[in-house]
This record gives sequence, structure tokens and C-alpha cells, in this order.
Amino acid sequence: MEDLDKIAQTLDLGLDKMEKTGSGKSRIVIVTGMSGGGKTQACRYLEDLGYFCVDNLPPVFIPKFAELCAHVGGHVSKVVLVVDTRSREFFDTFLHVLEDMDRNDEPYEMLFMDASDAAIIRRYKETRRRHPMAPSSRISEGVAKERERLEKVRSKATYIIDTSELQKVELRDKIVRIFGNAETDQMTINVLSFGFKFGMPLDADMVLDVRFLPNPFYVESMRHKSGAVPEVAEYIQEKPVTREFLRHLDPLMEFLAPQYVKEGKEQLVIAVGCTGGMHRSVFIAKHIFDLLKAKGHAVRLEHRDLMKNDVREHVREEC
Repeated sequence: MEDLDKIAQTLDLGLDKMEKTGSGKSRIVIVTGMSGGGKTQACRYLEDLGYFCVDNLPPVFIPKFAELCAHVGGHVSKVVLVVDTRSREFFDTFLHVLEDMDRNDEPYEMLFMDASDAAIIRRYKETRRRHPMAPSSRISEGVAKERERLEKVRSKATYIIDTSELQKVELRDKIVRIFGNAETDQMTINVLSFGFKFGMPLDADMVLDVRFLPNPFYVESMRHKSGAVPEVAEYIQEKPVTREFLRHLDPLMEFLAPQYVKEGKEQLVIAVGCTGGMHRSVFIAKHIFDLLKAKGHAVRLEHRDLMKNDVREHVREEC
């Protein structure tokens, strides 16, 4: 009880210190449901969508936390509060809190994560964890007790997701459809040039080795100019091997990017490498960047190792 008093004092202090502008409205999502139903995974996907997640919050603090979020305006615009039977005796107030919020027209959405008894039992047996409502008895008994206890709460849910037969990517798609938006749904593509002599990027999803292209390093007038300089870019692009390479590369990039989007990937890193990361990789990375940007993808361009070389002329691209 002492810990609850400290939390309450902290929330009250936070409200007292804030200017009550009343200008910001937060989207408050309460996540609850069966233990083993997928709450943890759902919260991870919600965090990826930019939600601020608070786990195992005693229900009595939900209204106070909602008030706190309203006072900070747009700083905390999307909040997830996870409330479940881990709260033990405090969980009994959950239904009363929800009813009070309904009476006061306080906006919230509730996501109830569920699964069949068989799926939950299987998951607990695989992880060898004890069910919170049956620490000393059979898992099936704990599942039955919890389902009974959550029955009335489930009836107030805005959304119910049954994860019994769902793959992780399918759960993610459901979460994104319900709680996402156009900005957070878009996969970010990072196109990165690098030099093999400085090591391969560890976070690359795809690596293109362009060391087979003609190297401007061996042309004295271009040695200290980057692949973004028009003279160097033209030298690389005009070679037959480059034109043939781009003829294959462009449709490959156009095909692959949408496939990664469909797969639910949040970020794609395409790394393009040459010997030093100064000429050929810079040119090809910029080419890929321009191509994907023209197709409407969210793309970023980075030349990781360019300035590790003796660069005396470089044209900064608009990225």
C-alpha cells in the first residue's frame, strides 16, 4: 500500500507542476486479457507505432494517468496502459474504474487479448512458467479462474484479438490496422554506401558489391572526387557494364521494396559497397535512393565511409 501512495503522490505532483492548458488529447488504449493471450507481443507492436506503454498499472490510477497525459498536451499523444490480473486484489477495482470513465465520458479504447484454453496451456508448458492464478496447481485451473474473472471486463472491450492461430506477423498486421496511421505504417528504407576495407555494416538487410564496376580512383583527375560529382558519376554511368547492371538492378529494387512492406518490415537497410566507399558505391547508392524515392517510398541516404577517404570534392545530395 505504501508503494501505491508513492505513485499517487508522484502523479499528483506531476499534475500540480504542469500548466493546465487542456490543449492536448491523448489516445489512451487499455490493453488487458488472458495471461498467455499475447499482451506482451501486442505492446511491442504498439511501441513500434509510437505508443508510450505502461505495464501492470493498478486500475485505480488509470483516470489520474489519463489526466496527466491530457496536461502534457502533444508530448504524450498515444498511451498504452496494460492492466491484468497481475494486479491481484487491485484488479477488482478495474470494472468500477471503467464504469466511472464511461459515466464521465472519458475517452479510452480497450484491447482484449484472448486465446483458446488449449493455446494458453500449450504456451505455458513451452515456457515452463507458472500461471499467475494457479501458482501451485494445474495451469488449466488458473486459466478457468482467470477467464471467469475477466468475463465482465471482456464485454466492455473495444477490440478483441484471438491469437490462438495467429502468426506474429498476422498479429502485427491487426495491430497496425487498428492503431496505426499512414506515417507510422510506412517502411523506412535506408540506402547506405560503404567501403569494404572499413568493414561491412552489421545492420544491413541486403548488401550489393559493386567492386566490378570501373573504378574512377585510377583516373588521376577523379581520384579525389566523390561518386556524387557529375564528372565521376558520368564516367561510371557511361560504361556498358554499368548500364547493363542498372538494367537488372532497377526492376529488382522496384520488385523487392513492396515485398518487404507486405512482410511487415519496419526498416530496410540496403548497403552498397565498393573498395573505399568513395566512388562506385556512392554513385549506385544515390541511384537506388532516387529510384525508390520516385516510387513513393520513405528513403534515407547515407555515405558511411566517404569522408574516411581523401575527398577534395563532393556534391552534397538532397536527401
